[in-house]
Amino acid sequence: MILLHPLLQISVLLDAALWLAVSASPTDDNVLRAGHGEHGEPGHEEPHKDSYSTFASEFLESRYLSDEGYPFPTAPPVDPFARIKVTDCGITKGCIRYGKPGCDAETCDYFLSFRRIGTDVEFEMSADTDGWVAVGFSSDKKMGGDDVMGCVHDDNGRVRIHHFYNVGQWAKEIKRNPARDEEGIFENNRVTCRFKRPLHVPREETLVDLHLSWYYLFAWGPAIQGSITRHDIDSPPVSDRMISIYKYEDIFMPATAYQTFSSPFCLLLIVALTFYLLMGTP
Repeated sequence: MILLHPLLQISVLLDAALWLAVSASPTDDNVLRAGHGEHGEPGHEEPHKDSYSTFASEFLESRYLSDEGYPFPTAPPVDPFARIKVTDCGITKGCIRYGKPGCDAETCDYFLSFRRIGTDVEFEMSADTDGWVAVGFSSDKKMGGDDVMGCVHDDNGRVRIHHFYNVGQWAKEIKRNPARDEEGIFENNRVTCRFKRPLHVPREETLVDLHLSWYYLFAWGPAIQGSITRHDIDSPPVSDRMISIYKYEDIFMPATAYQTFSSPFCLLLIVALTFYLLMGTP
């Protein structure tokens, strides 16, 4: 038996390993494909040397290749307009409802909500109209000299947020618009929108500071080619007291059709008539 020097043994082993690696090359037609036998039966699969890079390349090839073969990011799906929640009214946001008793954001003639989010105030508005819905911030309950935010439904079906300033009985659009994060939808003959506006702003004639209390003016009406026209009712509702953005209440204001039996005079008249019928005529 011939004994080789240890260094010579190592050299022989390395040569044998190199020969085996070359003979087992994937380009050799006599070598079985990884994971299959001679007749395509499942065999032993060789583990990926880099499973993450293999997965990434296969994923890009299958879903994220453009027509030219270059990977590109896909835009996230657009979320639908989130419905206004009235269950939060008086708890985490303030609400004003105008219309039939028990109405909500989808059935009131007019609906407004507000809540503070950091240094912003988020407003939600909705009205039974195909044109526009707005809220004005007034110091005297009267139209004139008021900062107004309006949501307008245009001819293209979009709902955009606009900034106005009441000059007497006329709403003049102001180019400087403090609204951001705007959302809007026109559905079931209702204009609904949501937007944010800074809580604190430099004092200007056309822009009020919302950390102060104001009377709120509520209005809605038709629009022509994205421009607002006169409001639907002659005397739009106004909050009976100044509203603070820091106080969350759920305020209901009955529409004119539901105010008949709520005034003190009508209640007194009903009591007198009832007493007269019970006592009978002399």
